[in-house]
Amino acid sequence: MKIDRIHHVAYRCKDAKQTVEWYVKNLGMDFVLAIAEDQVPSTKAPDPYMHVFLDAGNGNVLAFFELPNAPSMGRDEGTPNWVQHLAFKVRTLEELHQYKDRLEANGVEVLGVTDHTIFRSIYFFDPNGHRLEVACDTGTPDMYRQLDEVKWAMLEEWSQTKRAPKHAAWMHEKEYAQS
Repeated sequence: MKIDRIHHVAYRCKDAKQTVEWYVKNLGMDFVLAIAEDQVPSTKAPDPYMHVFLDAGNGNVLAFFELPNAPSMGRDEGTPNWVQHLAFKVRTLEELHQYKDRLEANGVEVLGVTDHTIFRSIYFFDPNGHRLEVACDTGTPDMYRQLDEVKWAMLEEWSQTKRAPKHAAWMHEKEYAQS
């Protein structure tokens, strides 16, 4: 038995309409579904909400809840804002640059293009403060094979030392660094 795929990923939003319009305008997602209830189906708690769903491509669905009766949105202050993010994949570096240009033209501050050796990406925030990434794979089959071969050893070393293992230090060597 194995999971088929993610059905949807849900986040909270400040304003459902603004959020849908932002994702349609900036990332080209289609608005596919809205569900509104006066009580939570699973708990039966009286708590009205708007639940909106966006097509993130290939059967991936990004959803948001607007909760008008809940306290204001916050974030996990103990976690740096670069950690919690949602990354979207594009096929080419040209598309990555097109998204960067589109976002900046729409007034969105973009960090990057950042070179991660096996992929390049840009980072930005949606109107709710959620950090997003658009990434394009750039690694070779050999690079991915090398990383696959050391993943369990790296995880084990990390679990013992809480220091970055050096099994993939080659990713930061000059011959792999791309400008």
